Amino acid sequence: MIARLRVLHLEDDPVDVELVRSILAADHLDCAITAVATRLEFEAALRRGDIDLVLADFSLPAFDGLAALEIVRRGCPALPVILVSGMTGEELAVDALHRGATDFVLKSRLFRLVPAIRRAMAEVDSIVERRRLEGRLIESQKMEVAGQLSGGLAHDFNNILAAIMGYNDLIAEKLAPQDPLRTYTDRVRHAAERAAALTRQLLVFSRLHAVQPVTLDLNDAVRDVEPMLRQLVDENIEMSIVPSANLGFVSADPGYVGQVVMNLVVNARDAMPTGGSLTIETGNVTVQARRAVDHGWIAPGDYVVVRVTDTGMGMAEAVRARLFEPFFTTKPEGKGTGLGLLTCLTIVQHSGGCIDVESALGRGSTFNVYLPRVAAPDGVEPRPTPVESPSRGTETLLLVENERWVRQLACGVLRAQGYEVLSASNGEDGLCVARAHKGAPVRLIITDVIMPMMGGRAIVEQLRANDADLKVLFTSSHADQTIRHHGVLDPGVEFLPKPYSSVSLARRVRKMLDASAASVVRPSMIDTRTSA
Repeated sequence: MIARLRVLHLEDDPVDVELVRSILAADHLDCAITAVATRLEFEAALRRGDIDLVLADFSLPAFDGLAALEIVRRGCPALPVILVSGMTGEELAVDALHRGATDFVLKSRLFRLVPAIRRAMAEVDSIVERRRLEGRLIESQKMEVAGQLSGGLAHDFNNILAAIMGYNDLIAEKLAPQDPLRTYTDRVRHAAERAAALTRQLLVFSRLHAVQPVTLDLNDAVRDVEPMLRQLVDENIEMSIVPSANLGFVSADPGYVGQVVMNLVVNARDAMPTGGSLTIETGNVTVQARRAVDHGWIAPGDYVVVRVTDTGMGMAEAVRARLFEPFFTTKPEGKGTGLGLLTCLTIVQHSGGCIDVESALGRGSTFNVYLPRVAAPDGVEPRPTPVESPSRGTETLLLVENERWVRQLACGVLRAQGYEVLSASNGEDGLCVARAHKGAPVRLIITDVIMPMMGGRAIVEQLRANDADLKVLFTSSHADQTIRHHGVLDPGVEFLPKPYSSVSLARRVRKMLDASAASVVRPSMIDTRTSA
């Protein structure tokens, strides 16, 4: 029940007004009572919109309780109305209840008034709770529909993006570093990456994209996305990255951690349209006692925190309370989807963490991402130095891809690297092509997972029956949950999700072939001498 009840009392007798006031006070009901005696006063009080309960005398000289009830039901259908009458008669009470009155109390039995009020407000609480649950159900259904839509569209959309990104890369490779057309190819790539990120966001919050955690240093994750962050931030914003020394390790998916940071940076940038400063910090934090955070609680323990702070416009409490609602955004149409922060929360919760927000209007905002600290791995390998361009090769590859655009693109990329590429549009076609090939043996299969006629796993099983050492790189544009039962997400299985860039495809192929060559023991190295 509401702590302080705001009551509109329609009554023309001041004695009755005071009597009701004293009865409510005697029963310790904390009420703020507004007494009115005319229709104009009654309607004006209703328009103010700060009423929790209406008490109305059944009979007034120029205005009665039933007329007041009709006005309330027409404008405020959920507002409880209790009619108070000095006139007896069961028919009056029944008629009032039929017209929508919450209760009917005789002035000669005002001892019933407080129980009637408590019962009416309990019904209001029940209605509010039911509507809250209905709202959550509707949001859940929206999420489910969005998830189904995401999974269905992800396949085709990612194939289209793979073609856009790949052909754009091929064009960019032909341009000189200072060619003005590079500006356009960079913008095409940026737009395609944003589209791919949006698809990932839809899949993450709909639980269709699996998070694959590893033990990692958050400083490394932030450093990996720093070049992209500096491209995202406007020139009138000063961005500082402050990594903590001796930072603890966390168990998280490095790609998704980078996405969380990028989403928070984009939000910070949009909160500073006229410029400001943006700081990204990392640090070790020990939480001593359980405390509430936005959308949950943070338990006591050791955490690693990523803190993103801006000097922007800040948020009102009402906005902050809705930050992580699906599809909620304060950005203009076309500027935000309402999925970014929800995606961040979903990713962080997958890793056992939480997000805390500090903000006030005109004072900027700080987003604190807490991830549980884990033990350091036994051996931390040095971070590999990125290779600018993949090495070329001459090996024979089999490419099985049912999407024509992607197949033509991948063939073009790999043939430009020097490989002999056999191509097929499905598993059955791939088997025929491989068995009919008379040249150098196929060293590596690049195959889509789900295809008509025969899928990727089936063709691999048949070809590996004759060559157990055959290397396989699976690709797919389907959501993780769709391809999980095919086994391509299992540890040790090489998998390249779409959309992929031409460079990432060439690098992965070369890496797999080099690893295969290193594991082969050459005959000349085998000691064939026998003991006497």
